[in-house]
This record gives sequence, structure tokens and C-alpha cells, in this order.
Amino acid sequence: MKLAKGQLHHGVSLAPFTSWRIGGEAQALYWPTDSADLINFLKNHKAQETISFLGLGSNVLVGDGGIKGLTVITQGALNQLEMIDTHKVRVGAGVSCAKAARFTARNHCGGGGFLAGIPGTIGGALAMNAGAFGGEIWPIVSQVQLLSREGELKTVSKDAFSYSYRSLKGLAEGWWFYSADLCLVPGDPKEGLESIKHLLAKRAQTQPTNEPSCGSVFRNPDGDFAARLIESVGLKGHRINQVQISPKHANFMVNLGGARAQDVKEMIDLAQEKVEQAHAVSLKREVIYIGED
Repeated sequence: MKLAKGQLHHGVSLAPFTSWRIGGEAQALYWPTDSADLINFLKNHKAQETISFLGLGSNVLVGDGGIKGLTVITQGALNQLEMIDTHKVRVGAGVSCAKAARFTARNHCGGGGFLAGIPGTIGGALAMNAGAFGGEIWPIVSQVQLLSREGELKTVSKDAFSYSYRSLKGLAEGWWFYSADLCLVPGDPKEGLESIKHLLAKRAQTQPTNEPSCGSVFRNPDGDFAARLIESVGLKGHRINQVQISPKHANFMVNLGGARAQDVKEMIDLAQEKVEQAHAVSLKREVIYIGED
């Protein structure tokens, strides 16, 4: 089903909008043509239903029962990407982290190359303090622009939030990330793009980047790696129906075709149970559950 942007749709499968290619239907779905269209839509959409925002749909598991209320797709809509000062970039929440990384490198900015390793959008990265290759997004943020369910915009300093490993606190209910200002350092474009190319090649060698997954399923425990723990209990390559713990990287679960969210949840529970029994370590999910079972 090809959706027309800028129109409200009902009963749309969310599987094509998630990197896992898993998920039930959105009760209502809006895919804006651009940021102005989204603001106008929210200002005129008076229903008090729940609103959920999806970027590239990575790091989320949409339930088989879908998402009630309204789901807004930000990819290709909140796509602002511009230099606003020397080595300062404003990036829309719907811009992919990989695109943001290349833009910063091309514009003589260093320190943002790690973003290329985050398989999602800037909005999603902000919401969970995502990171890759030893870097995290919030340390390079100076301020953010927030969007309310009524279509209002406001600018908020980084100081209003507290962040830690894969965690963020301070975002009030009914507000979503609209864009972020990233403060970087001087960089050479050729070196920056070459570094990104090297990092992505390294990622492709160690992760199942060409298969449907959500990215890392679990947070790494202090001083250890979730993948090592899962592999140590013999689950690497294990299958439950059409979901498999990747033979390439044990902290990734891949959809072999037609997988259900319930199968993923069973696999997650199994990995947590086995690792707890063997190592007395409680694996914490990085992936977020949304929607109905």
C-alpha cells in the first residue's frame, strides 16, 4: 500500500515503518509532507487521542495488535539540516543519523561521525541518548526545539535534561523532539567522510546490517557485553519461529520473514532468563515496546 503524504489514513500496517519489519496496524496514521504540514495538522487535529511518533522505527517493537490513537511518521518530514553557526548544525528530528553524520563531515565539522553508526533518526536518538563507536548524542547537543501535540514550538536548553547510558529524563508528556542544535569541532571533510566509511565497514563486518533488526536489543551491562553473555549460554543462532538471534552478533535478533512481535518477546524473555540463571546478570532491554499485544 502506497501512502499519500499529508493525508490521514486508518488501519495501516506499521511493519513497513519499522526496521524489524514487524508490527500491527496503526489505528490512524499521518505522514506529513514537511514540518509546516505537521504543525498545521496538529493545530487542527483536536482529538485527545494518544499520539505516537515514529522515525525509522528502529529500537522499537510494535505489538501485533498495532498502535491505538494517532501515529505520526517523521522520516522525510522533519528534515531540517543546516549550518547555523561555525561548527554548529541544526538537525530535524526526522533526519537519519547517518545523513546527519555525513552532512557534518562535509561542512568541516568533526566529532559527529559516530552518528553514522546509529540506525535511526535524530529524534529517536535524542529520546534514548543513542550512541555508537564510543560516542553519544547528548554530549554534542546545545539545545533542542520541542513540538507539542497542539503544534506549538519551543526551544529548550540542554540543561533541562539529564542523560546517562541509553537513557534520558526531562521530556514532558505531550512534547516531542522537533530538532536539535549540535555543537561540534573543526574537522577536515575528506578525513571525516573517510572515517565514517571505515566505521560503517567495521559495523557491516560485525553486525547483520543487511537483515531486518531493531539494532541492539539489550543494553550492555557494566563491564561486560550483552552479546558475549547471550552467546555464552548457547543462544547465538537460536530460532523461535521466524525470529533468530543473529549468528553474526548475539545482541541482534533478525526477522527471517513474517516474524511476529510475540515471537520477539519470547526470545527476549528466553535470553534474559538464561543469562540470569548462568551469570546472575539481569539484561536490560534497549528496545522499547509500543502498541498492543
